[in-house]
Amino acid sequence: MMTSVLVANRGEIARRVFRTARSLGMECVAVHSSADAAAPYVGEADAAVHLPGTAPGDTYLRGELVIEAALKAGADAVHPGYGFLSENAGFAAAVIDAGLTWIGPPVEAISSMGSKIEAKKLMAAAGVPVLAELTPASVGASDLPVLVKASAGGGGRGMRVVRRLEDLAAEIDAASAEALSAFGDGTVFCERYLARGRHIEVQVLADQHGTVWAVGERECSIQRRHQKVVEEAPSPLVERTSGMRARLFDAARKAAEAIGYVGAGTVEFLADEDGGFYFLEMNTRLQVEHPVTESTTGLDLVALQFAVAAGEALPAEPPAAVGHSIEVRLYAEDPAADWQPQTGTLHRFSLPGSSFEPGGSREGSPWVRVDSGVVSGSVVSPFYDAMLAKVIVWGATREQAAARLAAALRRAAIHGVQTNRDLLVWILRHPAFLAGDTDTAFFETHGIGEPADEAGERVAAVVAALADAAGRRATATVQRGLPGGWRNLASQGQRKSYLVGDRQYDVDYRATRAGVAVDGVEVVEATAERVVLEVGGVRRAYEVAAYPGLVCVGAVALVPVERFVDPAEQLVAGSLVAPMPGTVVRVGVEVGDKVTAGQGLVWLEAMKMEHTISAPADGVLVELSVAAGQQVEVGAVLAVVQVEESA
Repeated sequence: MMTSVLVANRGEIARRVFRTARSLGMECVAVHSSADAAAPYVGEADAAVHLPGTAPGDTYLRGELVIEAALKAGADAVHPGYGFLSENAGFAAAVIDAGLTWIGPPVEAISSMGSKIEAKKLMAAAGVPVLAELTPASVGASDLPVLVKASAGGGGRGMRVVRRLEDLAAEIDAASAEALSAFGDGTVFCERYLARGRHIEVQVLADQHGTVWAVGERECSIQRRHQKVVEEAPSPLVERTSGMRARLFDAARKAAEAIGYVGAGTVEFLADEDGGFYFLEMNTRLQVEHPVTESTTGLDLVALQFAVAAGEALPAEPPAAVGHSIEVRLYAEDPAADWQPQTGTLHRFSLPGSSFEPGGSREGSPWVRVDSGVVSGSVVSPFYDAMLAKVIVWGATREQAAARLAAALRRAAIHGVQTNRDLLVWILRHPAFLAGDTDTAFFETHGIGEPADEAGERVAAVVAALADAAGRRATATVQRGLPGGWRNLASQGQRKSYLVGDRQYDVDYRATRAGVAVDGVEVVEATAERVVLEVGGVRRAYEVAAYPGLVCVGAVALVPVERFVDPAEQLVAGSLVAPMPGTVVRVGVEVGDKVTAGQGLVWLEAMKMEHTISAPADGVLVELSVAAGQQVEVGAVLAVVQVEESA
C-alpha cells in the first residue's frame, strides 16, 4: 500500500500529480532546485528536499539525488511526471532497486522505446505503419524535404527541416549537438518530411493482467518549433474520416502489446489528409495534453496510474468519450519575435471562474480548468520551460469549446510577463481552426495573429493616463482629491506617453473644474484602479493595474515613457543585447569580421530553446563581449556591429 509519493518533477507537473495523490490519501514529497525554492508546488508539498543548483543536469536529472530524497523523506513511491527522468529506463530500474514503487511502465518497455530508430523497427515488425527511415548518407535530392530528428529525445530538440541537399551536413551537425546537450545522446536520423501533416496521438492504458485500453485520440497539429501549442480531443480529422479511429486504436494497441506495456502511455502518429498515418514515437509516460482526454472521458489518468502500479485490474473497456475538449499552452514568450521566451515577475495571474478538476470538467461543474505551475507573484526564470500553464475547457461541441476557451483567455489577468495569450485567442477564433483545418503548417499558412489593434491600444493609453492622474490626485499632500490639482483655474494641457511593443502613444489631457478631460472621449469615472469612458455613445469600463515600469489595462500592457533618460543608460549604436538571461552556446564571428544582415553571430540557450542573435544590417563587428559557456543577463551587450552607411 502506497502512503507517500515523491514526484520527480517540478511546477505544473508536480502540482497535477499532488492533486490526485492527496485525493487518494497519500502524502506528497517534492524535490526542488535552488531556483524553485519559492515555487508554489514546493509550498504545497507535505515535505520538500532541496537539490542544490539551478541547471536541470545538476538537479532534476540527477536520478541518484532524487532517489536519495525519496528515501530521506520516507516516500514509498516515485511518480516521474512527464519530462526530465520520466522516460529514463536506468532511473526506473534504480527506483525499483531502492525498494520504491515505480509509478510507470516496465523498465524493458521504456528501454525499447528509448531509441526512436529501434522503436520504429519494433513497430514495423508488429504491423504498425511507419515512415521509412533514411540514413543521413543515403538522402538524395528526390528524398527532400527531410526531417532530421534526435533518436533519444523529443519536444522539438535536435530537430531540423532540410529542404536543400547542400544544407544537410550542417543541419545534421547542429541537430546532433543540440541532442547531445539536451539528452546526452547525439544520435540522429532522417525521415521524409510531411510539411502539412496532422499530429494524431492515442492515449493508451494497460494493466498487469493483459487489458490494454485505447482511451481516445488527440490532435496536436498546431505547433511552433515542433512543440505543441493547441491540443484537442477528439481529432477533427479522425471525426470526419471513415474508419480511421478503429485503425488508429488497433495500431496503438498493437504498439503497446508488442513491448508488454503497463501503465499510461501515448502512441504518436503523423497522418495525412486522406487518413493514412505513420508511427512517430511512443511516449512511455503521461503527456502534457492528457487533460483533454480526462475532460472527454471523465477519467483521472493519474489515479489510474496509481491503481495499475498497485496491481489493480482495469475494466474490459474504457468509458466512451463525450463532447469536445481543447487545451492551449500558455507560454511566457513573444511570438512576433521568433517565439522568444520572456522572464520576470508575474505580478498577477488569474483566470476568473477556473478550477483544477483532474477528473474532467463537464457541464454542472466549472468548465475552465487551469493546470498551472505559477501563481500571482511567481518569478519566471530562464532555467526551465517557458510554459506557465495549460488552460482546458470542455464543451458539448467543438465550436462551443473553442468559444468558451477564447472568452476565458480574454478575461484572464496576466500581468508582468509577455505571453502568447493573444495568439491563442486568435487561433481559437480563426476560420481555418473552426473548420478543423489544423495541420502542422498552420502558422506558415495563416501567419501568427492579426496586426496590432492600434485603436484599442490608443484607448488603453488614454485609460492609463487618466488612472495615473487620478492616483496622483488621490495621494497628493495638498488639495487632495480636487479635480484641478494644484491650480484654481485650468492651465495648459499635460502629456503622458506609453509604449506598447515599439509603438508609442502620446496622451494629452487637461485638468478642469469637472475633472480630467481628453478630447474625443467622455470621462464618466476615473480612479487609479478603474476608468469608465464613453466613446461614440458606447460606454465601457476598464480595470487598471499599475506596477513599477508597467501599466496593464485589460489585456494591454503599457510601459510608461520616462520624460528624462539618463545618458549613461543609452546603448552604443549597433549594440546587440541579450533578449533574455541564458547561456552562450556558440559564437560564430570574431572582432573585425564583416557581417551581413540576418547573419547569426551569437547563439543563446534559455528555457530549453536555442536562440540566434543576428546582425541587424550589413557592417563590421567592432566589439564582442561574450564567449561560449558564459552566462548572461537580460539586456547584457553581446556584441556591437558598426553598420555600413549604405545600410
